[in-house]
Amino acid sequence: MDPHSHSNKWAVLAVTTFGAFVANADATIVIVALPVILAGLHSTIVTVLWTLTGYILTSTVLLLPLGRLSDLVGRKVLFLWGFVLFALGSALAGATPSGPWLIAFRCLQGVGGAALAGLGTPIITEAFPPAELGLALGINSIAWVLGSLVGPVAGGLLVSVWGWRSVFYVTVPFSLVAAAFGWRVLPRSLPRAPHITIDWAGLGFFSVSLTLLLIIFSEGMAWGWLSVRVLLFSVIVIAATVAFIWRELSIPDPLFDLRLFRSIAFAAAQTVVTFASIGFFATTFLLTFYLQGALGQSPLTTGLLMIPLSAPQLISSPLGGRLADRIGSGWPMFTAMIILGLCALWLSRLPDTLSLWAIAGPLTFMAIANGFYWPPLASMVMKISPRNKLGAASGLFFTFRNIGFSLSLTLALVFAETSLPGPVAVQVFLGIHTTAAIGMAHALIHAVRSAFRWFMISFGVALLAIVPIILTRAKPAAPSRSSPM
Repeated sequence: MDPHSHSNKWAVLAVTTFGAFVANADATIVIVALPVILAGLHSTIVTVLWTLTGYILTSTVLLLPLGRLSDLVGRKVLFLWGFVLFALGSALAGATPSGPWLIAFRCLQGVGGAALAGLGTPIITEAFPPAELGLALGINSIAWVLGSLVGPVAGGLLVSVWGWRSVFYVTVPFSLVAAAFGWRVLPRSLPRAPHITIDWAGLGFFSVSLTLLLIIFSEGMAWGWLSVRVLLFSVIVIAATVAFIWRELSIPDPLFDLRLFRSIAFAAAQTVVTFASIGFFATTFLLTFYLQGALGQSPLTTGLLMIPLSAPQLISSPLGGRLADRIGSGWPMFTAMIILGLCALWLSRLPDTLSLWAIAGPLTFMAIANGFYWPPLASMVMKISPRNKLGAASGLFFTFRNIGFSLSLTLALVFAETSLPGPVAVQVFLGIHTTAAIGMAHALIHAVRSAFRWFMISFGVALLAIVPIILTRAKPAAPSRSSPM
C-alpha cells in the first residue's frame, strides 16, 4: 500500500463505505420488488427466489478466491472492478427478458458484490493505524445499516412509480461514479505475496462443495430433505470437502490457509461470526412471516416496524468500534451476545395480536448489540491476521458469515414448513398470500416463536466461543517486512 495511505484514510473509508452501502441497499431493494418481478416476468416462485440465492451463492464462493487474489496482485484494481461488474450486472438485470437471464445477471452482480464486501475491510485496515481501526470499521458498518433503512423505502417508491426494472437501473450511475472516485483516492496497492500462485484445484473443490451445499439449503424444502437429489448432492458435498481439506493441507500455498486457524482467537472468531449470523440473519424473515402472514399487516407497516432493527446501529456501531480500540474486542462482544440471546428469548414470546413494544423493544436492543459485536469482531480479525494475508483472512471471515446467513434462512424455512406447506410458506414470505386467509395464523405464530428459541442456542454457542478470545487477549499480528505500518 502507498506509504501516504494514512493521510488519505478518510477518503478511502468513504469509498469502501459507499461500496458496502450500494451492495446492501441493492439487496433490500430487490427483496421488496420480488412479487412484482414474479408477475412482470411471468416466472415461477423458485426462479424468483433464485435471484436472491444466485447472488448469495456467487458472492460467497468468490469471497475467498478474491481475497487471496488481492494478496497476490493488490487490492485497488480488484475493488474498483467490483463496482464496474456490479454496475454491469445491474444494468443487464434491469433489461432482462426472462427469469433465467435475471438469475445469470444477478450472479454477475454477485461477482462485483464479493469484491466490494471482501476487499473493503482489508483496504480500510491498511489505510488506518491499529488504534483507529475499530472506529473506522464501526463507521463502515453504518453503510450496511443505512442500506437496510434506505433499500425498502426506495424499492417501494421505485416499483410504484417506475416499475421493477428501475430497482436495478438505479444502482448503475452510483456504482460508476464511486469507481471513478475510488480510482482517484484509493492508494496504489502493492502485491503482498507476489510469489504465490492461486490454487485452482482447491478453488474447484471449494466451489463445488459450497455451491451444492447452498443448493441443498435453498431447494431442500421443495425437493424433500431425504430425496434422491438431496442425498446425492450431500454425498458429493462430503467428498468435495474431504478432497478440498486434503488438497489445502498438502500444498505450500493453499487457497484456504488453514494455518490461520493456529491462532485460537482467529478460529474462535470464525465460530462467533458463523453462529451469530445463524441466530440473527433470519430475524427479518421470521418477523415478515409473523407480521404479514399471521397478523395480516401490510408490507409498508412491516417495513416501518423493522426500522428499530437498523436505526440504533447508526450510533452503536461507531461507539462499539471505539470501545474495542480502547479496551479490546472480547468484553464488548461478550456483552452484546448476551443481549442478542435475551432478545431472541423476548421474540420467542411474540403475542397473538400486534404489540409495538413486543416488536420494537427487542429489535432496538438487538440493533444496539450488533453495534457492539460486529465492529469489534471485524477489527480483531484484521488486527490478528498477518499483513500479507489480510485478503485471505477477510475472505475467510466473510465466507463463514455468508454460510451462517444461508443456514439461518434455511432453518427459518424449515420452521415455517413445520406449520405450512412448503409452497405456501414461500408465497407468504413473498407477500403473495397470507396465512390469515387460509386459517393458519396460530400455527405460524407458534413456528416463529419456536424458531427464535432455537436461535437462542446459536447465540449461546457464539457466546461460548468468545471466552477464549477474552482469555487469550488476542494480540495484533507482527507486521511483515513489506508492511508500511
